Amino acid sequence: MTARSLPAATGALLVLLLAGCSGAPHAEPTRSPPATADTTVETSSPAPVPAPEPTGEELTCESMISDGTVAALTSAGWSAQGKEFRAGGVEFTEGLLCFWADFSVPSDHGQLYGWARVSAADAAEAQAGLLAEGWQREESEEGVYVTEDPEFSMGTDEDGYGMTYLFGDGWVKFADTRQSLLLVDWAD
Repeated sequence: MTARSLPAATGALLVLLLAGCSGAPHAEPTRSPPATADTTVETSSPAPVPAPEPTGEELTCESMISDGTVAALTSAGWSAQGKEFRAGGVEFTEGLLCFWADFSVPSDHGQLYGWARVSAADAAEAQAGLLAEGWQREESEEGVYVTEDPEFSMGTDEDGYGMTYLFGDGWVKFADTRQSLLLVDWAD
């Protein structure tokens, strides 16, 4: 297992999972946001990234992430617990949020992954709700990233991003770091 595939999450991450991941925890500021962060809601968007091709498989905690990630997590003794997927006050009824951890021992280490089919209206509402909670929005060729303010993040990737949503055309992904979004390879 590499540090990149299993970054440690803290106890606050579990609290966020139980709270539906609708906001970032408050802590003393420790760093500045990335220079490219934009906290305003834009009316224009980059060209939407189409939804992945359907596989016919059922969305589960094991099917939404790469086979290698499932193998690494299960070989470490971890398992997944699924939960409804929410963002910015919107519940994505056609999706799943998964918390991977070793539930046999008390621990504050785990990983979060999520994927959902989402309408344009729900995506816009979720993004607006997250921005109102202090999250930051960035547009890219991949879609729209909405990430927690790094000043309040309990853990970040090497680029300084903590929990991040990626909104594409008809779908949204979630992981506890922006780099970990690469591990969510679901196509419904």
